Parts: sequence; C-alpha cells; structure tokens
Amino acid sequence: MSDPIVRVENLSKRYLVGHQSPRRERYTTLRDAIARKAHNFVRKAADLVHGRQIIQGDVVEEFWALRNVSFAVQQGDVVGIIGPNGAGKSTLLKILSRITPPTEGRILIRGRVASLLEVGTGFHSELTGRENIFLNGAILGMTEREIRKKFDEIVAFAEVERFLDMPVKRYSSGMHVRLAFAVAAHLEPDILIVDEVLAVGDADFQKKCLGKMDDASRREGRTVLFVSHNMSVIKTLCPTTIWLDRGVVRRQGASPDVIGEYLALVSPSQDRLLKLDDSQRLHKYDDSLRLLSLEWHCDLPLQNGEPMKGRIRFRARTPSHDLAIGIGFANLEGSRVLTYETDFQDGFRPDISQAGEYSVDFAVESLPLAPDVYALDVFCRSSEINSVDYVPAVAQIEVVAGPKTPLCIVHHNTGVHLSSSWVWAKRGQGGHPVPEAQI
Repeated sequence: MSDPIVRVENLSKRYLVGHQSPRRERYTTLRDAIARKAHNFVRKAADLVHGRQIIQGDVVEEFWALRNVSFAVQQGDVVGIIGPNGAGKSTLLKILSRITPPTEGRILIRGRVASLLEVGTGFHSELTGRENIFLNGAILGMTEREIRKKFDEIVAFAEVERFLDMPVKRYSSGMHVRLAFAVAAHLEPDILIVDEVLAVGDADFQKKCLGKMDDASRREGRTVLFVSHNMSVIKTLCPTTIWLDRGVVRRQGASPDVIGEYLALVSPSQDRLLKLDDSQRLHKYDDSLRLLSLEWHCDLPLQNGEPMKGRIRFRARTPSHDLAIGIGFANLEGSRVLTYETDFQDGFRPDISQAGEYSVDFAVESLPLAPDVYALDVFCRSSEINSVDYVPAVAQIEVVAGPKTPLCIVHHNTGVHLSSSWVWAKRGQGGHPVPEAQI
C-alpha cells in the first residue's frame, strides 16, 4: 500500500479558557476597578512579549478539544467524520487546514488542501465574487492561467453569474456557500475538506455538491474529508467513518458499522430549557440576531397525538426584517422529517425595529411524529433563503406513544402520521358508486 496522503499522529489541541472568579464583595470601588484594569493591561503586555496565549478572566481552565487522535487516509478515500456537538470535529478540520496549530502531535499531508469550513472562509468581503475566485486560486498555489481555465466552470456551478461583480459582503449565506464550494471543488485540490456548512444551502445545491464530491473521488482520485450530522449522507458518500467523542477517536471503520454503533448510544434530552446561545453553529453569523433558548411548556418526553408547546427566545442587536423562526425534527440519520415555522399558516413575518430580547411561542395541537428519537434543529431566517442563525441538532428529543396513538404507528414507526379525509365507496356496474350502507 502506498503512503497515506493524510497521516495524523497523536494529535492533541488544548485551549485555555478564562473564567471570572466569584467575589465576595457586593460592590467594586473605583480604586479597585482602576487597579484591576492596570493589572490586566500589564499581564496582556507580558503575554504578547513572551508569545503566550492571552486569556480573559481571573481563573484559567485547560480544555482539550482533541486528545491523542491518530488515523491515516489514503489517496482517493472519502472519509466521514461524525460525533455530537463539541466532539472536536471542527477543531480537527481547522488543524488539517492549517488554520490553527496543534498543541501536541503532528500531521503529514501530501498535496494541496482546499477547505470549506465556514461561510466566507478565504473570501475578502470587500472584493467581488470574480476577484475572490482568483484570490482563492492564488492561495491554493495556482497560476492565473490555470484559474482562467476553470473560471467558467466555477461560475456555472455556483449559479452566481448575475452577482459576479458584486462585493461578496452583499451575498446571502446561500450565495456564499455556492461560490465557496464551487471554488474549492474546481481548483483541483488534492484534498477537499468540507464541514457541515453545506447544510446552509438549498436541497438541490446540496445534492449537486455531494455529486461533485463523489465524482472528484471516483474519477479524479481526490481525497475528501467530510463532517456532517446527516448519517444517511455519510453512509452513502463515505465508505469509511471516524467517530469522535469528547476529543478522542471512539471508533474508525466501515460507515454502516460505525454509524450503527453511534446511533445506538444516542440518549434523549430531558432538559426543559435548551440553551442555544453557546451551542455550536454551522458557521459564524453576523450576530445581528442570536437565538438564546428554547423552553418546553409541555411534558417530556413528547407524546404522539398530544399537544406540544414551547417558547423560543432571541436577541436582536440591529433591526431585522421579514423574519421567520422555526424548529425541525430530523431522524438520527440526519434527514429532516418535520418542520414548523412561524409563517407557515398566514405568511406573517415581522420586522424587528429595535434592538432587544424577544420571544415567540409555538403550539401544536397534535404532534404527528411517531415514537422515536429525533434530532432537534432551531433556526431563524429572513426572506426565503437568507439564514440569520441556525443551531443544528441542539438536542436529541424522544417522542413516545400517547393515549390515542394507534398500535400500527408504534409497530411500524411510520415517521409522521397526519390526519386526512377519506371517503369509502362501493362501485357497481359501470363504475357508479352505490350507497355506503351496502359496503
């Protein structure tokens, strides 16, 4: 077997997290505040001189995002990386992309790496889409002639021709994703690294991207590392999967085996208050609106056929227009099976004119989900496609059978069971209906 194109050996990444220590005094004098500011200024200056990491807070805590991670990837392999939020997936990709250095261990990479980790990664916001294509190509070490050869293909794939000479700071998140993926996939990298940023795009473009990654691996021999919460996509696209859990490799092997074991250990949440503010996002949003929490106003676990109620709180830092907020339930393989949005019934989308904290209450008269465990997404968008904030798989939510749940739903796990109207009729000669009493 040839040498791996990616080799990771005992890789560890440590962060120092600062906390404010609890103080006994009920108030702080002006003299104390000035002294503390002066002390912090001197400490930061010393940290800069000695090259130390600058930490905010009085108490410093070590946090290991990765610990002794080792694996090897051969050329042409498509490898999925899975794990719960906070498992270290994004940290691993940032180290492989040379965005952040490891604390311990080493990585060996043979070839050019193109990364798609966050919307706008590698883009200069003041430059146009056209200029950013050439900038990204130059970063990958390509000549202007090589970039021009691929230019039309990139633009056609991204479907942003009308906006090509517009600064990318005016692009929607979906336009960012389309152009960023087109650039990363077409400028002939040896290794393509993709985080779950593709989930920001529309469904058709996601399929287009997945097809391109599969084609790049099968026909062009390129290596792909792909992080996703969508287990069905991982299983379809990636023959091999690495399962990260709390910064360590829990298991690596054939995708069906690894995914099966991973899903079997998922435990549903019983928390009535889900904090969204510090939850992992797919990418960095502009923070004009931030989802803060989801609080259940009904019993847990949720029950099929019974009411579901809750409240979503959010903070607006700037005026926001044409807003829609919603929740989505996905099966544990990552496929969305049910979505509720604020504008679903009457199309109402409010404009938030002032900064501040707001809430929106939701109520479902009869939850149609069959008994199972689902991943809960919470999201906010403006207009039809512009994502303002999106928290994927914030919790695993269990739905159990309610007092009115038919046994057929329990036994056959039908996913979503909706009420509908049916009319029975018996057909006589000539296809004409006969009275119902004769059925």
